[in-house]
Amino acid sequence: MFERLFPRRAPEPKPLPQPNAQLALGALLVRVAFADRNYRATEIGQIDRILARTFEIGPIEAAKLRATAEALERDAPETPEFARILREEIDYAHRLALGEAMWSVALADGHRHEKEEIQLMAIEIALGLTDSDIEDLRAKATRAL
Repeated sequence: MFERLFPRRAPEPKPLPQPNAQLALGALLVRVAFADRNYRATEIGQIDRILARTFEIGPIEAAKLRATAEALERDAPETPEFARILREEIDYAHRLALGEAMWSVALADGHRHEKEEIQLMAIEIALGLTDSDIEDLRAKATRAL
């Protein structure tokens, strides 16, 4: 009876943090994994390993970073905004390595998906990778399968 008279209010969602390089990378990795609408444990594990290795953090911190990046990816800016953050904070060689890492997430389930490839192309272009480097990344991905 009290519930009808005094319904509980839904808690207000916590505000999302401002994206930095860690969160921007995490959000882009999550975006690649979500592109085919099938977010698998293999992709989640690959994202966690990439975040841990890239930012030299432990597995628990990487999982927390990924969880925050998942929330940010759902409600945050479009791909070019995340890529802009990475372009400003990371040199070209490391952005190229991130492109390769993103392909490893896309291929973590053992399949190439058109939607993931379209998302990857948008990210690679937004990161400012050259056409020849993008072609090389795609060729490596093809050989990896």
